[in-house]
Amino acid sequence: MEPLKVPTMAECAAKGESPEVLFWVGCAGSFDDRARKITKAFVKLLNAAGVKFAVLGQEESCTGDPARRAGNELLFQMQAMQNIGVLNGYGIKRIVTACPHCFNTLRNEYPELGGTYEVMHHTQFINALLKEGRLKVGGGSFKGRRIVFHDPCYLGRGNGEYEAPREVLARLDAELVEMKRCRQNGLCCGAGGAQMFKEPEPGTRDVNIERSEEALSTDPAYIAAGCPFCNTMLTDGVKHFNKEDTVRVKDIAELIAEAGDL
Repeated sequence: MEPLKVPTMAECAAKGESPEVLFWVGCAGSFDDRARKITKAFVKLLNAAGVKFAVLGQEESCTGDPARRAGNELLFQMQAMQNIGVLNGYGIKRIVTACPHCFNTLRNEYPELGGTYEVMHHTQFINALLKEGRLKVGGGSFKGRRIVFHDPCYLGRGNGEYEAPREVLARLDAELVEMKRCRQNGLCCGAGGAQMFKEPEPGTRDVNIERSEEALSTDPAYIAAGCPFCNTMLTDGVKHFNKEDTVRVKDIAELIAEAGDL
């Protein structure tokens, strides 16, 4: 993450400081080369807005979402309890994450195991920063460009958040277009339910190919995503149609960071 400023909770605790929010990076944001670019973009936004934040660093483990979706409840609870012990030990109250899967698990599934926190998706947090005036962005190079947003399942149908990402994208002065299947009727990218980590089952067509074709039918310059898994599946779909030279798949944090020239 050099030269970006990314303090850890351990460093904050050693100084007797408490961050405004904990940034939960997630497995994809930590280890996947493409998703790490999303992590860096979001950190740039946090620093630009003057947000006092911290990460757990090596103390952060997988939330257990893939294990639970794949049916390994024991492993999920082991991973969750380990994380809850760390979070509660630091007295964490607020968490923001760029992964809807982590968002859903931390927000809705950890409370039953003793981990209750205010959890926000990064599009919700970015939207709040923009409304508060802590973060400013202009249309810039995106003005007039067509952008289509793909609703992540665990952000949209799973948690009812459809407006925050669209309100953030509206700040770009771009032409925001919609797929026929969007919002509560949105189609999964094909990665949910731990499908991200296995080969697709036999069928007539891969889900990500159908979803990518639907996105491309809107003739966008950019396909905006709010999930690292969605980003991967849609990027693969765009490549399938040989459109990677004309259509870019970007996380909302990346679009805002680029518009602000951060």
